[in-house]
This record gives sequence, structure tokens and C-alpha cells, in this order.
Amino acid sequence: MRDGGAAHGADAEGTTGPRPKKPPAPGTAGAEQPRRAGPGEPDSPEAPRPADRPASEPAPTPTLLTRLKKHRLLTAAVALALLATATAVPLVLAASGDGTPCEEIPAATRALAKDPAAATRALDPGDDLSRLAAVRALLVHENPCGDGGEVLGALVDSATRATGPGRPHTMAQARGAYAVAAALYDTELPAGMAPGVARMMAEYIVDGSRFLSSVSDAARPTASPELAAPDDQGWTRYGRFLAPGEAHADFEYADSSLDARPDPDALIAELAEDPEAFAILYDAERAYLAHYLERLTRQGGDPDFRPEKKKGGWSSTATTWPDNDLEDIGERIGTLMKYRAGYAREGVIPDLADFDAAVRRHTRGAYRPAARQATTRPPMGDIADRPASGPLRGDYADGRYEMFRTVDAWAEARDVPDGRVSAVRQIMDDAYVRALWLLM
Repeated sequence: MRDGGAAHGADAEGTTGPRPKKPPAPGTAGAEQPRRAGPGEPDSPEAPRPADRPASEPAPTPTLLTRLKKHRLLTAAVALALLATATAVPLVLAASGDGTPCEEIPAATRALAKDPAAATRALDPGDDLSRLAAVRALLVHENPCGDGGEVLGALVDSATRATGPGRPHTMAQARGAYAVAAALYDTELPAGMAPGVARMMAEYIVDGSRFLSSVSDAARPTASPELAAPDDQGWTRYGRFLAPGEAHADFEYADSSLDARPDPDALIAELAEDPEAFAILYDAERAYLAHYLERLTRQGGDPDFRPEKKKGGWSSTATTWPDNDLEDIGERIGTLMKYRAGYAREGVIPDLADFDAAVRRHTRGAYRPAARQATTRPPMGDIADRPASGPLRGDYADGRYEMFRTVDAWAEARDVPDGRVSAVRQIMDDAYVRALWLLM
């Protein structure tokens, strides 16, 4: 299925249509309501597929303290990590300052963090993910000595980051981002590693935002620029306003035979414990919102949408997929605030005032859309590195207020019709509140 409402046959790369997507929020004013197949009808190829789990059977949600806490024991079995050159790098067990056994991060690994090209080669799992085990061995350590966690975070950032402003991610960098998310699945990050991993998630803000769940039938772990390019109706399953020539990580791809099951949502839950990582993620989501809004039409629609002439059946409109994307952004901002509140309540954040002060120190500021419609299509790294529009005022943890300030600035500058503004606010508000309260 494609974003035009018509059936979409499998493409050359094996992709059959957009991901399963939750329906628009109930009670959303002005939101498009895609038709669903009725009882007894086969799933219509002309309408977005609902998520696999029925709405009446919500997925069980573990407590915040138990979602990822499966410690890996430091044993003699962890003896080496493999780099891209297949060189064995010994991991020396030592004692930390408090006498707890720790792992010395080798000089070769430290050197990788300072050499982006070599780092990318080291974390590239290959087209067939045959090196995923080596990537996992290189990155996963329960208790690195000294600044080892910071070194591992810097390695992740160096390997997956675009080479400069205006430069799209390569296939190797995108494969590395996928491998990092897969390798860190169900692990607890060592102290100091979270900011570097958060920078990677910010660097792939569009790819992370479209994640719904891990599925074994996704096409592959990465999408080439050709596969991600919009079709004749302006639609691509990889998002709106994509940069030409950029590769994308498909975090929904899973391969049980390789223990490859990345979960960006669970990874963000782990990252949100760290105030610097929290600030990086919060900046990225708000920057993405400003970036997204300023590219919409005055009516709040997708300027690349091309309606298809057809009779009968469900069809999307210029606002259908923007509504979906804005809903995702609202949900992810609400999710960050959910973790902040939950971790404070459960004692994971021992002093909320100290945490908030640290977040404020690390955040870059507020983000507002341009006064005129933007027509550029920058790569994802430029979205994350977008300069702030000014200082972040008021209570930073009121994500709903900050979200609405951005929407209202866009509406006022572009003279967006009141009905469309109300619809956008309602969509994002519903998603934010659901994430903040109903998913606890």
C-alpha cells in the first residue's frame, strides 16, 4: 500500500508498503479517518493496516525499573572484541576505584573513537549482518574502567554520524546505526555511554520516529537512497521531506537467527536516565517538529503529495501522513516526560532538581519554524544539529507547552486556517497525553 490510498505492489527491493500504523487518535478534530475493512472483510490494501495487537488488548507494560535491567556477568568468557580488521583486542579485567572488577577499554578501541572512517568500518555489520556479533562484543560491557563508557559512546557517535553539514548518511553509517541499536537491545548502558548513543539516535531522528515494532518481514536493516526515494505520488514509507541520496536505518527489521532485534523505544528508555542524553533527545524531537512544520503547506499538508485519480475506496489526502508524523512527534515528547516523572518516582533519578538543572545546562534552547515555507530537504544530521531559535524559557519539562508554542508560532507566521491549527494541536495533544499517562 502506498500513501495515495491505492494498492502498492512490491518494489524492486521487496518492500510492500508502509508499516503498520496506529489509527488516528479518537476524537481528533479535523483529522483524516482512513477507512478500515469491516467485520468479515479481508484487509483492504487501500487503507493503512492497524497495529497487530487489537486496541482492546493493550500490550503489557513492565515497570520502568524492570524493562531493561538484565545485567551481563563479567566472566572469563568475555575475552576479546573483534574490529573490522578481524584483529583480536584483549579486554583486561581490572579493579575500579571502589574495588569492583572492571574492563579496561583497549587503546585500539579508543583510537577508533577518534577516527570516524575506521569507526564506521568497525561497527558496520555488513549487508547480511554477519558481523553483528563482533559489533556486540565491541560495544557491550557492563562496567568499563574509568572513562570507558564515554569512549564507547564516542565510538558510536563517530561511527554513525554524517561526515559534515549537508552530508547524507552512507549505507555503512546507517548499517552501523542499526547494529548499535541491535547490539544494545536489552542491555544496561555503562556510565558515560548514554550521551554518545543519544547523539546517534538524534542523528537518525526520522528513522527512529517511524519505528513501531520489530518485525521479521521488514525488507532489510537499511534502505538505500533509491529505495527511500518518493514514488510518483510523492510517497515513501521512510518518511516525509527526505534528503536525496541519504541511506536510512530500518530499525523495524528483525532477524531472530542473528539475535537482531533493535528497539529504539527501549533504548530511549535507557538513555532518558542520563540528563545529558535526555537533553540531546529532547532537543532533537523539538528541532524535528520545527523542521517538519516549516515544510508543510499553509493548509498544513504535504507539499509533495500527488492525489491519484480514482473512484471509490479509501484514499489519503495531503494531511493524512503529516497527521501521522505529528502524532509520532507528540508521542515521543510525551514519552520523554513520562520517563522523567517515572524515574523520579521510582528513585532512578535520586534528585529531580539536580537532574533538571543538568538537562537545562545541556539543552541548546527553543526551536521555532521559519516564517516562510521551507523547500529544502536537508539530511537527518542537519535536523539534529539545527541551531536553536532562542533560549528555552519557563518549565522545560512542560513538553506540551513547548510543543504548542512551536505549533502556534508556525500557525501565526503562515496564517494557517484555524480549523487546521486546532486539528494539529488536538492530534499532538492526544498523543502527548497518552504517552505521558496511559503508558506508565
